[in-house]
Amino acid sequence: MIRRFGEGPLRGQRYTRRHGVYAVLTLGREVLLTHQAEPEPEFQLPGGGIDPGESPLRALHREVYEETGWTLTGAVRLGAFRRFAYLPEYDLWAEKLCTVYLARPVRQLSLPPEPGHSAVWMDPDAAIPLLGNDGDRHFMAQVAQRLR
Repeated sequence: MIRRFGEGPLRGQRYTRRHGVYAVLTLGREVLLTHQAEPEPEFQLPGGGIDPGESPLRALHREVYEETGWTLTGAVRLGAFRRFAYLPEYDLWAEKLCTVYLARPVRQLSLPPEPGHSAVWMDPDAAIPLLGNDGDRHFMAQVAQRLR
């Protein structure tokens, strides 16, 4: 069973299952996050949905690049969680199944190509309360403890 974070499903609401991959990216004592400006400003672990026919690791590389402009290496699965959310950018009620990896950013190729995103470096302990959902905070806290 995959641990749930956040609110449970709303009674009577239909949800579309969306598989996604996310990364805690560490370099030295810092982590690389993405800041998404819209629909609500929010710090997030870089990542997102897996496209049809795409492998989870390929999706992770693509999403991290799109949201940060960086490449990554050494992805190791930390765990998974699920959450129920309304995604206004897709007008979709989703059951998000989120797999989280620990990886190292290697090289910045560009600014984030995805509109409204910016790459932000910070201390992992400072990142925990700023992250936009409980699942992201849970995995960041695990990594922060390892880095202390």
